[in-house]
Parts: sequence; structure tokens; C-alpha cells
Amino acid sequence: MKHTTRRQSAKVASKASSSADTAENGNDDVTERIRVTLATAIGEGALKPGVKILEDAIADHFGVSRTVVRGALGVLESDHLLERKKNRGTFVAEPGIEEAKALFEARRKLEHVILELVMDRATIEQLDALEKLTDEEEHIHHHGDEKSKTVLSGKFHVVLAELGCNAVMTEMLSKIVARLSLVMSLYEEERKDDCGADHHRLIVKALKAKDLAKAQQLMDHHLADIEGRVRLTEGQGDRHTFLAVLENFS
Repeated sequence: MKHTTRRQSAKVASKASSSADTAENGNDDVTERIRVTLATAIGEGALKPGVKILEDAIADHFGVSRTVVRGALGVLESDHLLERKKNRGTFVAEPGIEEAKALFEARRKLEHVILELVMDRATIEQLDALEKLTDEEEHIHHHGDEKSKTVLSGKFHVVLAELGCNAVMTEMLSKIVARLSLVMSLYEEERKDDCGADHHRLIVKALKAKDLAKAQQLMDHHLADIEGRVRLTEGQGDRHTFLAVLENFS
């Protein structure tokens, strides 16, 4: 009788443990979905710097507790896409001027190294596929909206990094590009009607020709063009924030 009771207890404990594991895995999946959803919205400019993150709304939408939501927000805070303000809540991050300068500098250096890796490791077939992506960019340039242009332009750089076969550098670049989307939202002064397709196509051409110096020179020119669109002054950041308020309330 005692053996039976022990076996039954073991079965109950095993089922409880299995249920707990399933619940934990389910929460991990939802946490990742929340993270990706918010990161994408931030990267595409749907969630602007300074916007408050509504935990209750997220919890209701995904059908989870606020504890699960905070887990996802914590990851985005560590990636510097969100910032928690004491007694006020969590907001989309507003990069300062020095942070913006550091991000631009880090991206320039990282893109140089990535080009070296791509030159050594990418196959001609992979570069052909990258070239087709620039064709898609050109089509979006003529027929797409501004959001599509921005998304596809960032995608080119991430795909390029992936061809370097270094997952750490690809992750670093992806995070820098995401944070720079906030910089552009805050400080961009001149919005040009292009998505960088011409620059990207020339970079791929240089890679195919095995001309690393040319590819890096073209990349520098491309990134300088992007940086040239921003005015890194406090007044510019405040102006963008104020304009966002006017858009929301007018």
C-alpha cells in the first residue's frame, strides 16, 4: 500500500513538474514575441522616443501577467531601446548626443570589419542574392512608403553582416542599427527621398571585384550621408519631441 502511495505521489510530482516546465516554456515564447513586437515597432518608428510603454495594455493583448511583460521589457532595457524612470514607468529610450555620436562611431568601425569578413567568406551566390536585395530596395524607393524604405535599408546591413559568418558581430550591428533608429527619430533634420539602394549596389559591386578598400570607402560615404541628416543638438531633440506631442494632440 505504501509503495502504491509513493508511486502515485511520484506521478503527481512528475505531472506538476512537467506542467511547470510547459508553462515556463510558454512564457519564454510569449516574452520573445513581446520583445520582437516592441523592438520592431521601435525600429520602424511606430513607437517614438519618449513614448510611455503601457504594461497593462501589453498584458491584455498577449493574455499574460505583467510579470511576463516586465521580463520582455527588461531585455529591451538592457538593449537600451527602453528606459525605466523612477515612479513614472517605462518609456522608449531617448538617446543623448554623446550616445548618438558613440553609436555612429561604433557602426563605422564595425562595418569596416564586417566588410573584411564578407570579402573573405561570402560566396558569389550569396553576393548575387545581396545584389537582388538592392533591386528590391530600388523598387521600394519608387513604389513604397517611408517605413518600407527604412526597414529595407536596415535589412541590407544586417544581411551583409550575416555573410561575414560571425554571429556576435551580426548581433552587435543589429542592436546598433536599432538604437540608431531612435537617434534618427530624435535628431534627423533632413529626410532624403532615397533608401541608400545606389550606395548598397556599389558596395556589393566592390565586394564582387574583391576591392576591399573601395568597399570600405563606399561604406564610409554611405554612413556619412546618413549622419549628415542629423543635427546633434539638444534643441533638435526637444523640437522633435514637441512636434510628436503636437501630432498626437492636434
